[in-house]
Amino acid sequence: MAGIVIVAHEPLASSLLSCASHIFGELSGVQVYDAGADEDPDHMYRAVLERIQALSGEGGVLVLTDVVGATPSNQTHRAAREAARLGTPTTVLAGVNIPMLLRTLPYRHLSLEDLAQRALSGGAQGVLRVEGDSEDH
Repeated sequence: MAGIVIVAHEPLASSLLSCASHIFGELSGVQVYDAGADEDPDHMYRAVLERIQALSGEGGVLVLTDVVGATPSNQTHRAAREAARLGTPTTVLAGVNIPMLLRTLPYRHLSLEDLAQRALSGGAQGVLRVEGDSEDH
């Protein structure tokens, strides 16, 4: 079963896990890392790598991060490369949102690639324009 690590600007990662736990109950095999605004990038890298390694198993680790190109995402990508080098299959997806997370958690038994595709489609399909009342006020 794949592990999931959520890495985001503080306090988003913990908040996303809290929301998912509200829906699914207690979740095992999921870790979070809230990146502080003034945090040392090397510390962030080591902390994310630790979480990936803690969840390494035969299913690999899916890492969901918030903003591509930001420090948490950059250090996550760096940690994932190192984890893969050490033998833990790791996939990183940016743009984490609640629909992405909800479409991922119940399907951790899937292959890492299938899980990543499910996460991507859930994230994209969860972004919709919601039209209001068509009457003019």
